[in-house]
Amino acid sequence: MDHGANVKFKGGFAIHDINHYQGLLGESAKVQDLDKKNFMEIYFESAEIREIEEKIEDFGCEVVHHVQEQPWGQRVLRFYDLDGYIIEVGEPLDVVVKRLAVEGLSREEISERSSMPLEFVKMVLDKTKQL
Repeated sequence: MDHGANVKFKGGFAIHDINHYQGLLGESAKVQDLDKKNFMEIYFESAEIREIEEKIEDFGCEVVHHVQEQPWGQRVLRFYDLDGYIIEVGEPLDVVVKRLAVEGLSREEISERSSMPLEFVKMVLDKTKQL
């Protein structure tokens, strides 16, 4: 998917515009800080984002930022691994769609808010109804 400032390629590789990425990281992680390897990150997904945040804190990892909601509605947590690279853990997008629906947004509003195609939103919510 191409979201302008964030382009995802086949195989899971993605690139961010540096200014957009810096905005997501916030002031706590300057891209120019070479002691921290803020020029790239490794990304994982988990529906248990709060539980992972607790484990990261228990392990004493240096946190880039605690769980926060991205502009597209996804909740993410970023922290540094032992080599100074950023690890991001985000909610799967189907979890985001379901959460936004529970919050009362319509399918169209969820699509607009999350930048996910309406067909994806409908598929996730229709599948949820079947369970």
